[in-house]
Amino acid sequence: MNLKRLGLVALCLALPLTATAAGDSYPSKPVNYIIPFGPGGESDITARHQQPYFKEMFGQDLVISYKPGGGGAVGWSQLNGMKGDGYTIMGINLPHIIIKPQQKDVGFTTEDIAGVYMFHYTPDALVVTEDSPFKTLQDVIDYAKENPGKLTLSGSGKGTANHLAQIRFDQMAGIKTTYVAFKGTGKAVTALLGDQVLAEWGYTSVGAAHEGKVRLLAVAMEERHPKFPDVPTFKELGFDLVGGAYRGIAVPKSTPEEVQVQLSEMIGKINADPEFRARMENDGMALLDIDRADYQAFIDKQAEAYIAAAREAGVIQ
Repeated sequence: MNLKRLGLVALCLALPLTATAAGDSYPSKPVNYIIPFGPGGESDITARHQQPYFKEMFGQDLVISYKPGGGGAVGWSQLNGMKGDGYTIMGINLPHIIIKPQQKDVGFTTEDIAGVYMFHYTPDALVVTEDSPFKTLQDVIDYAKENPGKLTLSGSGKGTANHLAQIRFDQMAGIKTTYVAFKGTGKAVTALLGDQVLAEWGYTSVGAAHEGKVRLLAVAMEERHPKFPDVPTFKELGFDLVGGAYRGIAVPKSTPEEVQVQLSEMIGKINADPEFRARMENDGMALLDIDRADYQAFIDKQAEAYIAAAREAGVIQ
């Protein structure tokens, strides 16, 4: 009996020590990074930018896998059923995690998502072809006012960052334009380059990927993008439009708080690396530093603007 009792005492004493040791050595094995979209998109590209820095800084591989479907909803609906040990993380996107649960039952709510870091966004931009007669944002506004509804703009899907930017800008500028939704940014760009539309609600990444073929008239940022120093922000031109496709990382809600905090700090460390930042900016991305402590306030602020615009667009009731 005494031996059993001693054994139990020894086990109880060992448990917290083991947990502490595991926490101190995290990560001690590769971390699975699930992208809830197919390969090749910007969520995948930015994750692959993070990969080598994660390995260099923390000594473990960041193993990227994919769980596409439902515009991200398939992955996000399964996230909280996954093991919360810090070795499973998943990419998250705005406005997707806000708008999709408002449209219908997609198996998750915005509140279900335990975000630990929002690390960048691809700013919205008004894009035209290099030879377009529209040389400035004001040219676009003047045409739209003279020709209500005749200014056609391609964009990536309905209820997306592009679509909501179009709704918000039309309201700010007092114009009426026609948004033509395409399945993905690539097809929206193809429509622009093929003269199927007069302009595009795209992203700064479109300007980076199609240099010499397109021009950005304005970017939805607080300050000008380093890669496009000659392109004004909407704010400079009198329109309080800042936003785009935001990306971050979440974990299963069962992940211990201390591990969530540590992951947040790790992603922040990668984000602070000058070489990483330069690589991201060269692809047209804009860095963002919203850690776990500030995540919820950021989501609440974005949700207010997104939901109002989505209602105006008829995307949600």
